[in-house]
Amino acid sequence: MMQRNSEIECSSSQRMLSRDSSPRVLHLERLRTSRGVAAIIFVLALLFLYLSYLPIWHTDIWGHLSYGRYLWTTRSLPVTEPLLPLSKDVRFIDGPWLSQLIGFVVVSTPRLQLAGLQGLFAIAITSCCTMLSWRTYSQTKSGLFAILSLCIFLIVGGDHLMILRPQLAGIVCFVALLTRLVGKASFTANCVFVSGVFALWANLHPSFCVGIGLLGCFCLGRCLDVLVRTGSVRRGVHDRQTRRVFGLTILSATAVLINPYTVRLYREAFRFSANTNLQDLAEWQPLTIKDHEGQIVAVTAILLATIYRISPRRIRSWEVLASLGLGLSSLWCSRMIVWLAPVVALVIAQHAFAVWLKWNDEPFVVPQPAQSSKWALAAIASSGICFILSPLGIALLTGKHADKLQSVSRDTPVFAAEHLIEHPPRGMIFVTYEWADYVQWVGPKDLQLLVNSHAHLIPRDVWLAYMQVIEQREGWKETLDRYRINTMVLDRANRESLIEKLKVDPKWISPPIERDGQVIFFRKTAEAE
Repeated sequence: MMQRNSEIECSSSQRMLSRDSSPRVLHLERLRTSRGVAAIIFVLALLFLYLSYLPIWHTDIWGHLSYGRYLWTTRSLPVTEPLLPLSKDVRFIDGPWLSQLIGFVVVSTPRLQLAGLQGLFAIAITSCCTMLSWRTYSQTKSGLFAILSLCIFLIVGGDHLMILRPQLAGIVCFVALLTRLVGKASFTANCVFVSGVFALWANLHPSFCVGIGLLGCFCLGRCLDVLVRTGSVRRGVHDRQTRRVFGLTILSATAVLINPYTVRLYREAFRFSANTNLQDLAEWQPLTIKDHEGQIVAVTAILLATIYRISPRRIRSWEVLASLGLGLSSLWCSRMIVWLAPVVALVIAQHAFAVWLKWNDEPFVVPQPAQSSKWALAAIASSGICFILSPLGIALLTGKHADKLQSVSRDTPVFAAEHLIEHPPRGMIFVTYEWADYVQWVGPKDLQLLVNSHAHLIPRDVWLAYMQVIEQREGWKETLDRYRINTMVLDRANRESLIEKLKVDPKWISPPIERDGQVIFFRKTAEAE
C-alpha cells in the first residue's frame, strides 16, 4: 500500500514538473527559423555594422540640420528662406521638415550626437535591404537569392545611397510600398498601410510623387495583364484588382495632403526639379555611357532583358512599366537611379530564382525549409553583437563617442569652421557649394553665406554670380566686390586655379590660412556689411 502511494506521489510530481516546464519548452520551440533566414539576418547585421562606421558625408546633411535647428528654436515653419541673407524674400516650402527635425533632435541628444546620425543612416539602408530580402525570401524560400536582391539594390543605388540626406527616408517609404504591393494582403490592410506610408512620406521628403507613379504602374500593369489574357479592354478596366489598385492610388494621393502645406506641397514637388540652378549640379544632369552610373544602368538593362528572355516566370506588366519608366528617368536625371535600384533588385532576383529552378529541374512549388532553434539563436546573437559594436550601440550603452574627425568624411571642412569660430568674419562669406552647409551648421552664429546646398532657394542672379566666381569667368573679381565678399573658403582639390589667382591679387591677404586642403582668404580691408 505504501509502495503504491509513493508511486502515485512520484507520478503526480512528474506531471507537476511537466506542467511547470512545458511553457518554457514551448516558448523555446517557437523560437525557430531556417538556415536561410539566419543567413539573411547575419548579412544584414554585418551590413548595419559596416554602414554605421561610414563617415558622414560632407554635403547637404548639415544644411538640413541647420533647418531642423531653426524649426526647433522657433517652433514654426519658415515662410521664406531663413538662413541665407540674399534669399530672405524667396518663398520657402520646407518639404522634408520632419526629417530635418528628427535629425536635429538626434544629433543634439548628448547620448547620441554624431553616432546617432550614423545610426540613422545605417538603419535606413538596412531597413530597405531587410524589406527587399524578406520579400524575395517569402517568394523563393532561398536565402541566397534574398541576399542577391539586396546586393543588386546596393550596387545599382550606388553612391546616392551612401549620402545621408532626407531622401533616404523617402527611399525607405518607397521600398515599403513596393514590397507591400508585390505581397499578398487584404484590401483593407493595404488601404491602412499604404495611406499611412504616404501620410508619413509627405512630411519626411517630397519624393512621394515617385510612389504615386509606382502605384500607377501597378494599376495600369494589372489592366494590361487582364487585357493580354482575355483580349478585352472592358474586362481590363473593370477588373476587380485593377479597380482596387486605382482606389489605392486615389487614397494615397489624398493621404499626401496630411501635411502642413496641404495641396501646395504637390506644386512644390513638381516645380523643384525644373529649377534652372540645379542644371549646374552633376547629380541633376542626364546620364551618359561615359559616366559610372550610366554604365551601371546599361548593364542593368542588359541583365534585365536577358533574364526576361530566359525566365519561365510570367512577366508582369508593372515590372516592365516601372523598370522602363524609372530607367528613362535615370537617363534624364542621374539622381533618379536610386528609385530604380529596389525595383530591378526585386525583379531580377525573383526571375533569376525561376531560371535556377528551371535549369535544375526543380518544382516551382518550393517546400518550406526546415527550421531549428539553433539558427534562431545564432541570428539573434549576431544581430545583438553587431549592434553593440556599432557607434550607436556604444554610445547608447557607454555614452562614449568617437573623435569628430573619425565620424565625418575627410572632405568635411572641420578646420575651416573652427577657424571661423575663433575669427568671426565680417560681412558676406564665400564658401564653396559643397562646404557651405557644414560651415553654416558649425560656424559662428548669424553667418552670412552667399550660397548653400539648397540651390533651388537661391535667386538666379546670385547663383550666376557664384558660378561666375567658381569658373573664373570675365568680371569675377568685380562680382566679389559687388557682393562685398570679405572672406573666402575654398577647397584646394577642386579650386586650385582660383586659389592661385587670389594669392597674387593685392586685395587679399597672402599667404592664406591653409590646412588639410582647406584654404581661407581674408580681404585686406574688409568692406562694410
